[in-house]
Amino acid sequence: MLDLHTGEHGYTEVSPPFIINRECMEGVGQFPKFIDQAYAVVQGIDEKTLGQQFLLPTAEAPVANIHREEILAEKDLPIRYVAYSPCFRAEAGAAGLGTRGMIRVHQFDKVELIKIVKPEDGYAELEQMVANAEKVLQLLGLHYRVIMLCTGDMGFASAKTYDIEVWAPGQGQYLEVSSCSNCEDYQARRMNLRFKSEAGRNEFPHILNGSGTALARLFVALVETHQQVDGSIAVPAPLRDYLKADVIS
Repeated sequence: MLDLHTGEHGYTEVSPPFIINRECMEGVGQFPKFIDQAYAVVQGIDEKTLGQQFLLPTAEAPVANIHREEILAEKDLPIRYVAYSPCFRAEAGAAGLGTRGMIRVHQFDKVELIKIVKPEDGYAELEQMVANAEKVLQLLGLHYRVIMLCTGDMGFASAKTYDIEVWAPGQGQYLEVSSCSNCEDYQARRMNLRFKSEAGRNEFPHILNGSGTALARLFVALVETHQQVDGSIAVPAPLRDYLKADVIS
């Protein structure tokens, strides 16, 4: 995924920290709403440090904040970042839902896409981000669908969101592996990120985020889609050089 997004889609790879501060979580809108679903970190045995830093729930939090409190030049936009990280979610499996297997887990890996763009380009860039995430599933030979969320299902930071769901034959259902959103200037205002227009005005850019894609559920779909009659797994062509195998027996 990193090779695809950097080599073909024009993203720049960054390696984010896995422990981030409260300001970054507030900047992308994770806090205060989801503070009860985060893993807080204590430095050694000093309980006074509890609540200052957190395990990242998504690479969106540190990557979108890279330019917080900066004034970028209009010529520097658009900025497109891609990052791989583990993600830690305390709410996974709440109320006994999906507590077994790989569908809902407290830690999973994800490749995240972030864009910082001029406001007039925000929605065109969102469509392109969705296409970039779709390309992963197309190359892997997986059946999927794209859903535009209604207002009540969107995160409160987002102005428009698409979910991409991959079909898992063994589960008999679609599994969400990507959510792509344009947060317009909501996050930019929270982190005081601006750009100076050619007219000399300081303006807030649109910030977009999307999974390109999450891995745990993707593994489920890959295994169930490409399993053969004898129980072996046919490895999709794009993965063979990485796995050094055509078939997993």
